Amino acid sequence: MTGKPASYFGLPSPDRCTASVTCKELLRKQSYDKAELENYVAVNEPLLMPDQQVAYDHIIQVAQRADTGIVFIDAPGGTGKTFLFNLILAKICITGIAIAVSSSGIAATLLQGGQTAHSTFKLPLNLSHTESPVCNIARGSGLALLLQCCQLIVWDECTMSHKGALEVVDRTLRDLRKGDQLMGGIPLLLSGDFRQTLPVIPRGTLADELNACLKSSYLWRHIKVLHLQTNIHVRLLGDATSHDFARELLRIGEGEIPVNAESGTIELAELLSSL
Repeated sequence: MTGKPASYFGLPSPDRCTASVTCKELLRKQSYDKAELENYVAVNEPLLMPDQQVAYDHIIQVAQRADTGIVFIDAPGGTGKTFLFNLILAKICITGIAIAVSSSGIAATLLQGGQTAHSTFKLPLNLSHTESPVCNIARGSGLALLLQCCQLIVWDECTMSHKGALEVVDRTLRDLRKGDQLMGGIPLLLSGDFRQTLPVIPRGTLADELNACLKSSYLWRHIKVLHLQTNIHVRLLGDATSHDFARELLRIGEGEIPVNAESGTIELAELLSSL
């Protein structure tokens, strides 16, 4: 703006020698304190529950070996999914690059470096009205370079997203990385709970919602499913009532509670009396 170098104002001059330095997206993912991450992993790894440990070991091995694959973690509320994901992200970011996204802004704030999927992947807004949509990511851009260097993508609350969102990311990554592997060869870690909110289709029917669900996508048959079953909140409280409440919530989500044929509702009076 003034025609003077940055040194005139007592500021360091920018180093634009390499593309990696000028790529703010890549620089942001490489700027973590490695010593702090190593300490975080060393402190929290011993705290993993057995089912969390199985998922943790599998994801780390897949990411470090650069294997192609998609893993879905079925995680009901209270099973320590956020703790597990932040530990995985810290472990990968010590030596590589991991991208964390979520389908909702609130959930994204709980992940280390998390952003919404729409913000990160530049998802189109007309997924259900376009035959073969693609993400708005230009080849050679900073975001494209970041995706080409990425070792793992974590996508939380994916069960809320339209199946087209994951399919368009798959299509875009194959194009950017010039390969025909799933997600362009980047391991993808998904999580969510199909017992909770499914994709919302404006003025849609139940069939429309099911058709938009991830399980209706061509990607689902390639997904390995892992389960988190230990309710950490209940274990910490040590309360029998909390355990019963969590059990009944799962029963409702699994469709094990009888439904009134006339009104389509379920009766909670008997459940509440038993808690």
